[in-house]
Amino acid sequence: MKLPHSFAFGLSILAFSMGVFAADAYAPKPDPLQGDGRVSAFYTWDKAIPATPGKLLRSEPLDKTISLANAASAQRILYTSTNGIDNKTPVVVSGALFLPKGTPPKGGWPVVSWGHGTVGVADVCAPSWQGRSYRDVEYLNRWLAEGFAIVATDYQGLGVPGGHPLLNSRMAAYGILDAAKAVVAGVPGLADKVLIVGQSQGGAGAFAAAAYAATYAPDLGVKGSVGTGVIYTLDYAKNPSEEVRNKVDPTLAYGFYTLLAAQQYDPSINPADFYTDKALPIFEQARTSCLFALEGDVEGLGLSIANTKKDYKGKQLAPWLAQVSYPTLKTSKPIFIGTGAEDTTPAAATQTKLMQDTCNAGSVVEGHLYKGLGHSATVNASLRDSIPFAHKVINDQPITPICAPTAQ
Repeated sequence: MKLPHSFAFGLSILAFSMGVFAADAYAPKPDPLQGDGRVSAFYTWDKAIPATPGKLLRSEPLDKTISLANAASAQRILYTSTNGIDNKTPVVVSGALFLPKGTPPKGGWPVVSWGHGTVGVADVCAPSWQGRSYRDVEYLNRWLAEGFAIVATDYQGLGVPGGHPLLNSRMAAYGILDAAKAVVAGVPGLADKVLIVGQSQGGAGAFAAAAYAATYAPDLGVKGSVGTGVIYTLDYAKNPSEEVRNKVDPTLAYGFYTLLAAQQYDPSINPADFYTDKALPIFEQARTSCLFALEGDVEGLGLSIANTKKDYKGKQLAPWLAQVSYPTLKTSKPIFIGTGAEDTTPAAATQTKLMQDTCNAGSVVEGHLYKGLGHSATVNASLRDSIPFAHKVINDQPITPICAPTAQ
């Protein structure tokens, strides 16, 4: 039977439209200005990227030197996710999977989906490639000892080609959630019982993942979230003292990374508008140097706020800043927030306000404030409270809210 011309034309237009929207996506070509390269071929995915996020693409054994002592097995993994910047393009993300020793419980091991703190923006900084800090090794070994499998995303653009959109909360959330989806569906012996855990940048990612879970990954068995050093706002001190301005400050390294991230939204950003001639060589070094090395370079050159930063008045950072915030403070599952009472990190120093605001939004929050501890020391110290919280939520037991904790 011959179709009417108008109907046939309509079908051709529909087919064309579907073809446009269903066009295959491929990983970007390596770009040295984004710190790409210097990793193994495992991280390069040459085929079309499957459109379904949270699909395990491949795995390989992880070298023992970057494994964890309490892991029975360790794998480097590659999986699909969604671009955190445009919220639609399929991307490939790398990470690692660690399985506990011993016999799994009935139904399989529950899963911790781990979001790491800032390590840099170059591919070689990906934890699945370069390994982890001693602090994080201790922390993750404890979760394995408690009977949790751990899937640890590298985040979009670390390990794999493409820029790493640092502090894009949607990017971190998608990476964390899709890592859990990939291993729960693709690895035998794991239960669909997921606890989201993160520190600093990863603490923000853990909170964001809790906020996005209900809409982005509604079928994933998220039971709760644990965040330490959670970044809430980026309201840096407006007028630091002259003493502070002239003190050599290794944390300036974070600022170099964030400006590189902002350039992904607005490539016309000129770093010379933000940094002095003395600081610009270290800004360029940030493209390829990981955090600890870059902090050492900052100290070695004697960089301070006074001799590094310019008084920029423009609005070119606005598109990047808009991606740092959370879509909602209302989470469907309980969330643990731990902060050090001496955490002076500007982006994380408002965590007690986050606890209160999140409680006011109707979320179940268990907040803890650790006396005498700073941004990093809180991570392992918080285990005494976050482990009991984790076992409760995994077993669907109620959490008593603590919205305004006292320092202990």
